[in-house]
Amino acid sequence: MIKDITEVLFDEATILGRLDILARKITAEYEGKDLTIVALLNGSVIFMADLLRRIPLPLQVDCLAVSSYHGTQSKGSVTFRQTPVADLSNRHVLVLDDILDTGTTLRTVLDHFAQDKTILSLRSCVLLRKLIAQPRKAEADFIAFDIPDAFVVGYGLDYNERYRNLPLVGVLGPEAIARYAGR
Repeated sequence: MIKDITEVLFDEATILGRLDILARKITAEYEGKDLTIVALLNGSVIFMADLLRRIPLPLQVDCLAVSSYHGTQSKGSVTFRQTPVADLSNRHVLVLDDILDTGTTLRTVLDHFAQDKTILSLRSCVLLRKLIAQPRKAEADFIAFDIPDAFVVGYGLDYNERYRNLPLVGVLGPEAIARYAGR
């Protein structure tokens, strides 16, 4: 699998070091508050596990299965594959996502949760923010890394359900994209 990566953007040590910093910021923000973290599946699972172990607060965790990608392209719409999540009444909610690129997924999920007027606060945290124009404007409140406009995999991010288990974030080469297209 590693031979399919043309450039490593962040190795495991770099990612974990950045998560230490991110966790300190999140801990300071939510100290003394009732926090629920909602991770977007499947891409944020590894990010969630490593980040949560660094946040020394009592919190609830839930996951929401959504999808907006087919291959290397966003479909432009979000499919909710599972609802509802835990009762979020009178809680502060932090949505975790693997990557913010087109803004479609994050904006749709935040708009969905914003309908619940019993939520005390709603914020978001992403592992990666791709520096591109977003058709659906979405801002993340906590960002681990900014990346260029490249198709990346690893550390939870996939290409047709492959490469999620790489312990790094890297650019997937065109040969691998062609090899696994449509699978």
